[in-house]
Amino acid sequence: MERQLHLNLLASRPPMPGGFQSGGSKMKMPGRKRDFTPLSWSQYFETMEDVEVENDNGKDIFRIYCSGAHGPVLLLLHGGGHSALSWAVFTAVICSRIDCRVVAMDLRAHDSKVRDPDDLSAETMADVGKVVESLYGDNPPPIMIIGHSMGGAIAVHTASANLIPSLIGLCVIDVVETAMDALNSMQNFLRSRPKTFKSLENAIEWVKSGQIRNIESARVSMGGQVKCEESCSSPGVSKSIGEGIIEEDEEEEVAEETSKKRLKEDDPEKEDVFTWRVELSKTEKYWDGWFRGLSALFLTCSVPKLLLLAVDRLDKDLTIGQMQKFQMQVLPQCGHAVHEDAPEKVADALATFMVRHKFTEFKEGF
Repeated sequence: MERQLHLNLLASRPPMPGGFQSGGSKMKMPGRKRDFTPLSWSQYFETMEDVEVENDNGKDIFRIYCSGAHGPVLLLLHGGGHSALSWAVFTAVICSRIDCRVVAMDLRAHDSKVRDPDDLSAETMADVGKVVESLYGDNPPPIMIIGHSMGGAIAVHTASANLIPSLIGLCVIDVVETAMDALNSMQNFLRSRPKTFKSLENAIEWVKSGQIRNIESARVSMGGQVKCEESCSSPGVSKSIGEGIIEEDEEEEVAEETSKKRLKEDDPEKEDVFTWRVELSKTEKYWDGWFRGLSALFLTCSVPKLLLLAVDRLDKDLTIGQMQKFQMQVLPQCGHAVHEDAPEKVADALATFMVRHKFTEFKEGF
């Protein structure tokens, strides 16, 4: 999305289901109908759990998805508005390439339950370090942190602040400081998106036609981007943390939800409505803090670094630093969600990088 904004090549609004627009006329899609049925996280990750993190105001809870039992840990941070499920297909691929463990986490205010969900500053979101501490205590395994878009910025801030003592490497996917140039157009893009969807399948069809080019990834990851406002029973939507935790001051909310379910039973024709899980337009005040000075922070991180881009758009600092301070690879024919559009290519690049630096080894037969 940032790449499209940067090049002022935003795609037109996705077509209505059942056809596409060409020259103002509606044409039938050739061949058989595409399958937009949601896919479960369990087809790609081995476990899902909620991690408690202690802070000054109480406990925060973060949802994580894990795979693998040996090797270094790949800590995966998703982009703004996305979720850990955006790494699902990539996780299955990378675990077939190298010996590693994967921890994909939902960042605060996404599918997490935190005391101050409106605080999305880079400093606060770097609490991923606390999640690592909660998982591994004082003796964490070797960790490589990998972030996409906003998650890439948070990965850089986390690494530069030395919040992960066992950090061995840093990978940033399709975000550089020049993304600041695109932020002026971001609100226009967000306003152009549909506000609601009538079904999860409808949401998957929309995102496949406009943002994610890999239909398999869209079918598993879209359930993390939207939430159901009514009594939702769609198989692709994982139960959110908030739905599984009831506190005393939430009893009224639970009663209200129960009432909604009863109304649904009384009126079976009433349709579920899916809305965006995160209102990205409200995060605008934090965008500058995420991306300003990102190039300098990235270059000062002492661990081996890998930068994966859909389009080569390095600024002066990165152009100079690329000669000696980090490895870069451009993956053409991808949209902004590089790791979703081309999970095999991203996995190959990352696996090669990690083996070259002797962080791990290729699996036999790969």
